[in-house]
Amino acid sequence: MNLRGRNKVDPSFNMSSMTDIVFLLLIFFMLTSTLVTVSAIDVLLPKAGGKTENNTSISVSITSNSTFYIDKAKVSSLQLEREILKKVGVDKKKTIIIRGDKAAPYEKVMNVIDIANKHKLKMILAVKGGK
Repeated sequence: MNLRGRNKVDPSFNMSSMTDIVFLLLIFFMLTSTLVTVSAIDVLLPKAGGKTENNTSISVSITSNSTFYIDKAKVSSLQLEREILKKVGVDKKKTIIIRGDKAAPYEKVMNVIDIANKHKLKMILAVKGGK
C-alpha cells in the first residue's frame, strides 16, 4: 500500500517578483530625484572641498555683471540690505547663502558679507564641490 501523498511542494524560490519590485523602486527614485529644484540663479561658483546645507536659508546670488538676486528675485544694490532683513525676519535664525559668480567683482560679494556682519546674521559662502 502506497501512503505517500501525491502533492509535492517544490522547495525552490522564484526571485522574479523580488527583482520586479527592486527595479520599480529604482525607477521611482530615479524619477523623483530629478524633480528636486534649487531656488537659485545659475552662477559659476569657485571650487572648494566642503559641503553645507541649511533648510532655513536665504540665497543671495551675485552675477558676473554685478546683479543681485534674493531667492530668484532681482534686487537693486540700494535695496539689498532692506530686502535681506525683510526675508530674514525678526528672529534672525535664517542663514544667508552667498552665491557669487567667480567673475563677479569681489567688492559686491563683500557688500553682502558686510550687511550680514553688521546685523549679526549667519552666512555661508557657496562654492562648487569637488577638487
